[in-house]
Amino acid sequence: MTNQRDFRYTAQTHTGLVRKVNEDAVLALPDHDIWLVSDGMGGHDAGDFASRLIADSVATIAVGLDPTARMHALRDAIQAAHSTIIQEAERRGGGTIGATVAALLMVPGHFVALWAGDSRIYRLRDAQVEMLTTDHSAVAAYVLAGQMTWDEADQHPQSNAITRAVGVGDVVEIDKIRGETQSGDRFLICSDGLTKYTTEAMLQDVLGSASLETVGDQLMQIALTGGGADNISVIVVDVL
Repeated sequence: MTNQRDFRYTAQTHTGLVRKVNEDAVLALPDHDIWLVSDGMGGHDAGDFASRLIADSVATIAVGLDPTARMHALRDAIQAAHSTIIQEAERRGGGTIGATVAALLMVPGHFVALWAGDSRIYRLRDAQVEMLTTDHSAVAAYVLAGQMTWDEADQHPQSNAITRAVGVGDVVEIDKIRGETQSGDRFLICSDGLTKYTTEAMLQDVLGSASLETVGDQLMQIALTGGGADNISVIVVDVL
């Protein structure tokens, strides 16, 4: 799939081999240069509601906004979804409903990443992969303190305990990072259904060697071969 301007992408999601419902949502808006992965929590009829609501909310952003307005519209759309999910949780009796979000906004020469939770965004540049986001999770503090690597954190018993999500708490804090892009950069947006079965070295190898036509399938196959116990979502965006 091709954006005629500056980027090419592939996006896919898979229920995995264990769960009956896919609570992940992926969104590609090439006319906006926005791509998003959301991983729902709260079980069937809740997690998939939350992740889909986030994607649907972002999909309503007007076309033709300048980059700054687009970034504010993206943040506002996520915040609006947060409020709606809270209202729906109350309507259903007060149980926890929520979803992670990892969104990538591209403009020529620059990117902005917004996220809450443990869905991730990586960038491959000059054959080296870098994790751009920082998980909002119980084990992230160990990584940030230098006590373990992200690869080790992914295997920790508390790896699924996220500390921030859209729809959870009165206010959702959305982290942001921005930076420059170069021709040849490759971005990966994914849910933890992929990262719990991969290492940074594995991601670097696949992202650095696979074509855009096959990279999504190759990443998906790693997670399925590893057990596919969670839903798996992958978006890869290439800077031309």
